[in-house]
Amino acid sequence: MLYNANYDLMKHRRKFFGFSIAITVIGIITMLIFGLNLGVDFKAGTTLDISTGGKAIQQSQAAELVKSAGLDTATPPIIGGAAEDRVTLRFDKVLTSQEVGQIEASFKTAFGDNISKEENTVDTDLAKELAMKAVLAVLLASLGIVIYVSIRFEWRFAIGAIAALLHDAFMVIAIFSIFRLEVNLPFVAAVLTIIGYSINDTIVIFDRIRENMRFAKVKTFEDLSQIVNRSIWQTMTRSINTVLTVLIAAVLLFVMGSEAIKLFSLAMIIGLVSGMYSSVIIASPIWLVLKHKSLNSKKKAAA
Repeated sequence: MLYNANYDLMKHRRKFFGFSIAITVIGIITMLIFGLNLGVDFKAGTTLDISTGGKAIQQSQAAELVKSAGLDTATPPIIGGAAEDRVTLRFDKVLTSQEVGQIEASFKTAFGDNISKEENTVDTDLAKELAMKAVLAVLLASLGIVIYVSIRFEWRFAIGAIAALLHDAFMVIAIFSIFRLEVNLPFVAAVLTIIGYSINDTIVIFDRIRENMRFAKVKTFEDLSQIVNRSIWQTMTRSINTVLTVLIAAVLLFVMGSEAIKLFSLAMIIGLVSGMYSSVIIASPIWLVLKHKSLNSKKKAAA
């Protein structure tokens, strides 16, 4: 459908770069001002999963029961389970056994003795270790991708790919910072998934650029620009179909899924849209600029 489209995307590369830089700067400023709303996974605290034994419970009712025990949750209670009989309570401090017992007693008063609970506590040292390992996981994943792309293609492609990856990951982090959404372990899983998706989409375009370069006689910047534009449009239908397929699933999970996976789904939605944008508008133009500079260097050396 779009295979033979000839709209010159590379002509507007500076506008796209400017837009992405502006979004990045806004994200950095908001992160410096507001920071990230770290969940219990990355700071000390306690999570309680309480099952009411088949009796439905409402969010407001769960909040009242916690207040009656003399405590407050860090985030609103999350209701889950097929019968809406399971509630997740998150506290921004490590609860003592006495405090856990008070909450359990208030739920037993409301729902009888047939309740069960699961307690997860993260202390300060463990929270710091989890945060460090999450950052390390993202950095190692990015490093592995750079090495692979450098070997499989060339280092200029790797620079474009890593810029696109960091752009996508940062877009998700910045939006979560701006809207004060909770950053937890599922969020990290979403960022790693986005990185994997983004590089996949980018590699498809790079592979087409490399294929088209084999049969082209490149002498000027315009020659390179035409190859990049042609490669993008030759793969555009595939990119749109792929992102729509995954995006529809992510939107359905966000709308119809449980509260526990809403933030994961939202991070995926943001990352998928950003991933397609960056593959076309960030990664490919960066390769174009770097490749043109290398051509100029060869011409000067030959002269």
